[in-house]
Amino acid sequence: MASKSIDNAFTAKAVRGAATDPTYAGALSFMRRQYSKVLEDVDAVVLGIPFDAAVSNRPGARFGPQAIRRASAIFDNDPQYPFARDLFEQMAVVDYGDVLLDYGNHQETPGLIEQEAAKILASGAYLLGLGGDHFVTWPLLKAHAAKHGPLALVHFDAHQDTWDDDGKRIDHGSFVCRAVREGVIDPAHSIQIGIRTEAPEDFGIKILHGYSVEDLSAQQIADQILAHVGNRPCYLTFDIDCLDPAYAPGTGTPVAGGPSSAKMLSVLRKLGSLDIRGSDIVEVAPAYDHADITAIAGATVAMYMLGLRAERLAGSR
Repeated sequence: MASKSIDNAFTAKAVRGAATDPTYAGALSFMRRQYSKVLEDVDAVVLGIPFDAAVSNRPGARFGPQAIRRASAIFDNDPQYPFARDLFEQMAVVDYGDVLLDYGNHQETPGLIEQEAAKILASGAYLLGLGGDHFVTWPLLKAHAAKHGPLALVHFDAHQDTWDDDGKRIDHGSFVCRAVREGVIDPAHSIQIGIRTEAPEDFGIKILHGYSVEDLSAQQIADQILAHVGNRPCYLTFDIDCLDPAYAPGTGTPVAGGPSSAKMLSVLRKLGSLDIRGSDIVEVAPAYDHADITAIAGATVAMYMLGLRAERLAGSR
C-alpha cells in the first residue's frame, strides 16, 4: 500500500486510526502513535523508562525503549496478526515519551517513575511500560496497586527476582521480594513462567520452570495461568530473557534452555480473559542484539499486550 503519511508521531490529527508512514522512514514512536502528554480521551499510554543502573550483569537496557520503538515500525499499522484488527481504530493510544531520570541520582528514580505512572493511571488510561531493566517494574507496580489494590503478578522471566531486599536497594533481582513484603502483589495468585535459575525464596508464588514450559503446550501453559489468577486484577510483566538466547540475545542476563518467541507469543494470545490492569516489557539491551532479533521480539510482546487490551475494550463497548 502506498504511504499516505509521514512522521505520524507528530503530524497525526487524531489519536485513533492507523498511520501509513513508510516502514523505513518517519519519526519512530511506538507503532507510529502520536507523541503526546495530553491524556484526555486516551485509552492506553506507552511510556518509556530508560533505566538500567540496577543490573547485575550486562548494562544497556536503558536503550531498550528506543530499540523497541524502532523495531515496532515493522508492524506498518496493518491489521495486526493474530488479532485481525486495526488496534487503533477504536482504541486511542499515545506514546507519552520517556520518564525523565537523573543518571547521577538513582535513589530518586523509583519515585520519579511511580509519580509519572500515577499521573497516567489517574486519567483512567491503561499503561504499557517499555523498560529499562526489571527494577522499573517495582515503581510501576506500586502505582498500579495504589489505584487497584494488591494485584496478581503474571511474570514471564528466566529469573524469580525474589532475592532479599531491604526496601532501599536499586536491584533488578529483588523487586518481587519487595512487592510481596509491602503487600503490592498477591503471591497466592501470582505465577512465574519460564524460570531457569534458583533463588532461596519463592514466597509461595506458583512457578512454571523452564523444563515444564518445554514439555507443556502453549494452551496448557495458558490454562495454568488462567486457572491460577482467575478473575482477579493482575499485572503482566515480561522480561525478554524469558526467551532462549537464540530468540533474544540482546539482554543483560541471558539464560540458556528457554522457550521460543513463537511459543510465548502463543501463550500471551490465550490470556484474553485475564483482567490485566497494566503491563511492561523489560530488559531489551540492543548493544548485544543481532539484526534487531530481540527488539522485534520485545516490540511484538508489547503489541500483543495492546492487542489484548483492544479486544477487552471492544468487548466492553
